Amino acid sequence: MREAGAKPARPLGAERKLKISKGLRADFLSSFIAFALALVIGAAIIAAMGKDPLKAYAALLDGAVGNRNSLAETFLRAIPLSLAGIGVAIAFRAGAFNVGAEGQLFIGAMASAWVGLSFPSLPPILLLPLMGLTAMVAGGLWAGIAGALKAWMNASEMINTIMLNYIAVFLVSFLVHGPLQDPSSPLGQTARLPRAAYLPIMLPGTRLHGGLVLAVAAALLASLFLWRSAWGFRIRVVGKNTFAAQASGMRVNGVMVSALVVSGMLAGLAGFCEAAGVQHRMIENISPGYGYTAIVVALLGQTNPIGVFAAAVLFAALQIGASTMESAVGVPSSVITVIQYLVVLLLIGRGAFDLIRGKVMALSRREKG
Repeated sequence: MREAGAKPARPLGAERKLKISKGLRADFLSSFIAFALALVIGAAIIAAMGKDPLKAYAALLDGAVGNRNSLAETFLRAIPLSLAGIGVAIAFRAGAFNVGAEGQLFIGAMASAWVGLSFPSLPPILLLPLMGLTAMVAGGLWAGIAGALKAWMNASEMINTIMLNYIAVFLVSFLVHGPLQDPSSPLGQTARLPRAAYLPIMLPGTRLHGGLVLAVAAALLASLFLWRSAWGFRIRVVGKNTFAAQASGMRVNGVMVSALVVSGMLAGLAGFCEAAGVQHRMIENISPGYGYTAIVVALLGQTNPIGVFAAAVLFAALQIGASTMESAVGVPSSVITVIQYLVVLLLIGRGAFDLIRGKVMALSRREKG
């Protein structure tokens, strides 16, 4: 019998949900603190240049969300960042370090452009899904190369994905300067895609396209699969403790390879969105580094798909607003790049802050004792 006044025991499921909720709140709080500290350090850098940090940040905010077009451009930039970032986050969750989202994006964009040019007579309802699916398959296979090398030869997926980035970029460069080059242009690009291969515009008068729907859907579905499916459970277990996963009978290599393949598929989908939604062709430099920034976005979002999407919008706002800040206040846009990577350093270094805090508390208790 339960003693009078004693609290009823929580069900195990409720206890687990409470722990997860607390953990998520702590993770997002640390991300918020890291971002806020990076802004403070950025303000100090701006002040050291002899500029007013408040005016600089006001111009930054105005450039990012000050009007309909700037808001549309922010979300447009967030599409590839969020798709690639969610992919990177899934790989990280499985303990697989996918640093190759950039190359997977290039391969996905190239594959989707090839399909669009090869089947110009198909209606949009068939052509666009075919292009997107091809981009995902191409990106997934490209990431799968690193996964296979990891599973069969225990080769570092980090090194292999980095190397595959260079191979992808040079392969695309060869194709757009060679067999797939637009014959009417000396530039490294394909011919323009047919109108049926254009992603529909979501906000008339702007460049914001339907890829935003794909990005939101990817965030929701990835969250659902990570926390509500057996596959997601395996990914989280393998990422937390490989030895425990092996002892329980899980195929660790298979789980890591599947996470890398899905990661590459989402990066390939980001490439499709750039080719079909922004450039309307494949160009040699289709990405200004989305795949690399996606790693930062995944870390800031604490490898939580919803958090990653929010972090992608935040980083996109910084990048879009940077040019306005530069023209209005005279602060170089490179300061924003510094702020972005300060966020990473602060997130990585948060363990040191916890260690210092623990030491201080231990000394305080010793003195009181």
